[in-house]
Amino acid sequence: MLTHLRPALVLTALFTLLTGLAYPLAVTGIAQTVLPRQADGSPVMGRDGIVGSALIGQAFSSERYFHGRPSATTAPDPQDATKSIDSPYNAASSSGSNLGASSRTLQEAVRARAQALGGGPQPADLVTASGSGLDPDITPAAALSQAGRVAKARGLAEDKVEDLVRQQTSGRLLGVLGEPRVNVLALNLALDRLAP
Repeated sequence: MLTHLRPALVLTALFTLLTGLAYPLAVTGIAQTVLPRQADGSPVMGRDGIVGSALIGQAFSSERYFHGRPSATTAPDPQDATKSIDSPYNAASSSGSNLGASSRTLQEAVRARAQALGGGPQPADLVTASGSGLDPDITPAAALSQAGRVAKARGLAEDKVEDLVRQQTSGRLLGVLGEPRVNVLALNLALDRLAP
């Protein structure tokens, strides 16, 4: 029996050291050397230090700021652990709503979000939650649709705010991959620098 048990224990210890210790340390060391900012979570710096990550959205509700895509993430209800409550951009609970296009709940949520934005047609990313619930970016159309509200709340000319949106718009990766996008946190930080 010991002849069978000994190799199993040795291999378990060996692979635990290799895959549980050596490999993670090597990958972390390489990442910290080659791409230190990304390895640290792509932090975004503000006046007083780190204010967030370029990879995870934040909930902005003030009229003075651009709002991101709705988030369907939740957290346990502190009053009743068997229930959950809305917790936008909760990275510990990344998920979508999993509601299909024919879902009455989804249709009502989209209608309510569109109504809250002033009714009428709205950019899709302002009325639908993403698959992860953490999207930090919105489309340029979604940002431009909010420019009037933000300009009015800050006492700025709307064309100045629209120019800021265009400056903060990132194009397609390598000119062909993905869609143009605006990072909401970076846009709001640029807006604070423009008109605190």
